[in-house]
Amino acid sequence: MTVKKGDKIKVDYTGTLEDGTVFDSSKTHGQPLEFEAGAGQVIPGFDNAVIGMAKGDEKEVTLEVEDAYGEYNDKLVKDIPKEQLPQDQEVKPEMMLMVGLPNGQQIPAKITEVGDKTVKIDLNHPLAGQVLKFKIKMIEFASK
Repeated sequence: MTVKKGDKIKVDYTGTLEDGTVFDSSKTHGQPLEFEAGAGQVIPGFDNAVIGMAKGDEKEVTLEVEDAYGEYNDKLVKDIPKEQLPQDQEVKPEMMLMVGLPNGQQIPAKITEVGDKTVKIDLNHPLAGQVLKFKIKMIEFASK
């Protein structure tokens, strides 16, 4: 039996950048990643990579930018007035903030510049524009 769309799966994984830098791993989280295969709960390339794997299978995949977090988008870098930020802490470049969207969803944003009256924030995913490599091991899965 192999994984097909709709199966509930558990995988161990390590994600690295092209230079070998580890950016995420199931070991860091202390447990396997659980998700429904093919349901769009993870990035597209990772979702596609697990289809057809059997329990115990291991594979390495390289995900191009479009199969990972997409291209870096300059339009997602915005200047916002400083007074819109929490006043209880000093803002500095490289700080991460959670920004609320009109639909109630929260997304991370990185402060890239701090001016006298404005702050430049980057709403791109931190891994946007990057080729990602994953080592994946299928721990278990249950068919629908």
